[in-house]
Amino acid sequence: MTENASVSTLQGRTGAGAPAETRGKTTVADGVVAKIAGMAAREVPGVHNLGGGMARAFGAVRGRVPGSGGGVTRGVKVEVGERQAAVDLDIVVEYGTSIVEVAGDVRSNVINAVERMTGLEVVEVNIAVGDVRLPDEEDESEPDESRVR
Repeated sequence: MTENASVSTLQGRTGAGAPAETRGKTTVADGVVAKIAGMAAREVPGVHNLGGGMARAFGAVRGRVPGSGGGVTRGVKVEVGERQAAVDLDIVVEYGTSIVEVAGDVRSNVINAVERMTGLEVVEVNIAVGDVRLPDEEDESEPDESRVR
């Protein structure tokens, strides 16, 4: 799967007889779909974060570098075609939540958000649970508060 590599094109009808909203084409970049999917996944209760293990650690370091971009797409990979999209997510769930239920809710929320916002048909949302956040674990993606400023 690629990230930010291709662009989707939604072709409308053309000509004087066609409705105004269908004249021309709309393109949706992979990065746009990845951001929508990442935000939609994070909205689901029981999802602690996206990305697992090294991806989260690398993302946390990268996120501290000015101009390196946010972590919205960390743990998200998409493949976008002309009319369809596929999404792969790596998530971290909260301890005590039902992984099956959280995954189902994430899948549903991502499909609804991407289809509603882009008009693309989401053909699949694959979810890999890479970690479980325990109640007493510190979040390694947040900077240590005791650091010198």
